[in-house]
Amino acid sequence: MLIKSRPVWEGLSPQEHEHQYNPQVAVPDFAKYRATREAPNVHALASLVRIADLSYGPHQLNTLDVYPVKNPNAPVHIFYHGGYWRAQDKQNFAYLAAPLTAEGICTVIANYSLCPEVTLDGVVASALEGLAWTARHIAQYGGNPDQITLSGHSAGAHLGAAALSTDWATFNLPPDLVKAATLISGIYDPSPAILTSVNADLRLTEELIERHNYEKKTPKIMCPTRLIAGGREPWQFIDQTYRYAHHLHRHGGDPGVAVSPGFNHFNILDQYLDPQSDVMRAILGMARERKTP
Repeated sequence: MLIKSRPVWEGLSPQEHEHQYNPQVAVPDFAKYRATREAPNVHALASLVRIADLSYGPHQLNTLDVYPVKNPNAPVHIFYHGGYWRAQDKQNFAYLAAPLTAEGICTVIANYSLCPEVTLDGVVASALEGLAWTARHIAQYGGNPDQITLSGHSAGAHLGAAALSTDWATFNLPPDLVKAATLISGIYDPSPAILTSVNADLRLTEELIERHNYEKKTPKIMCPTRLIAGGREPWQFIDQTYRYAHHLHRHGGDPGVAVSPGFNHFNILDQYLDPQSDVMRAILGMARERKTP
């Protein structure tokens, strides 16, 4: 007889569940970590070449920024921000384009539709459309559409997993569209979010969860993938990274996993400013391996 395993969050008190799966509760002073990146972000917005607010869809949030580089046919990296599918904006992440463009990587920072204005269906669909637009148009900005890598943080990591689970041939694009992925502090199964206060905005249903649970969806792209979490994140949030790694491995993948000591869900984004960090070594290493001679 097949025995169905119980989810690890079953039996948690409401307070403990909120701590485990709502990062702003687990890190109540989260705003101070964002503030530490404000100065480099302002500097990046002022100093980098940026082609801003390129539209890829009908919604006002269906826009992205391209940070081009001087070298032609450059590798491309697209970033999906976090915010639990309901918050944040691409302009707050300009700082991560600075070290990438310095390495000759054309950088794309994408917005996408947010809850509660849309459901998770709309969030995921818009993020995928942004990636599709990038593949079709990035050559106009000096990027090589055959050398696209991606990274995402938190909800953005979930959207990266969605990209790896998409049949890109249905978009009339190469099936191996994404050449490498770095997914940071991700939530790959939305199920536990339905029991958090965040669900007031997300409005998750069992049907939405089933459509966007990437711990269950068969990956269509088995590219090199690095999964990273912070050592100071709640243990059940870290466990999602390992569960998704097991999922990729079961389907023939060979994901690398790192837990970065000393980092929580918010200051782990500081790693984009450190070329020796787990995040940047993963992104730059995989981009260099696939760089067109």
